[in-house]
Amino acid sequence: MEEVKLLSMWVSPFGMRLQIGLEEKGIKYEYQEENVAVNKSDLLLRMNPVYKKIPVLIHNGNPIYKSLIVLQYIDEAWPASKRFLPYDPYDCALAWFWADFVDKKIYEAGSRIIRLKGEAQEEAKQDMVENLEHLEGALKQMLNGGPYFGGEEFGFVDITFIPFVSWFHTHETIGNFKLAFETRFPLPHGWIKKCTERESVKKVLPPPERVLEFGLQIRKKFAAD
Repeated sequence: MEEVKLLSMWVSPFGMRLQIGLEEKGIKYEYQEENVAVNKSDLLLRMNPVYKKIPVLIHNGNPIYKSLIVLQYIDEAWPASKRFLPYDPYDCALAWFWADFVDKKIYEAGSRIIRLKGEAQEEAKQDMVENLEHLEGALKQMLNGGPYFGGEEFGFVDITFIPFVSWFHTHETIGNFKLAFETRFPLPHGWIKKCTERESVKKVLPPPERVLEFGLQIRKKFAAD
């Protein structure tokens, strides 16, 4: 019998993407909540001694970390069901590029909105808008008439991006601005709507109001520091 265990935290978009991936593949797994802000479990420190961070997937005793690497691992370790990454080398490269863009640009801008104040926060807000404009442009090319990034199949970039939807309310509230997806970013708006209709996504994403409470705690901590 396979052992599949995920160490993560409910609010982590990186952990959410792995939960969504496992749900989409129909893999039974054990979930262990890690409150890394308070205490890191012995198991986490043992399984990820280098980074000491979540998420960590443990498959038959073997730890895998870094969420995009883990998502690819999930895709390849259980190949019998649906495929997340395209078979075509060029399409696969594009998927990796935009998944990396999400982590390097969307996440980073959102993190700065929460942590920073004044001019630095204004720059972060502008960066978020510009990043979403880039994403809008990518979707014009990559939807290919379908509801998902790349066409008809829910895949790697969709799974990578969609957890951040639960954080946008926090970015808007703390940053005191509106992203206005429906009017300003119609393609991402429609894409998000389709992705959030999936059972795997509904099951995993936390309520935006709960995420906001957590985000306000982060901001308070940085203000105190």
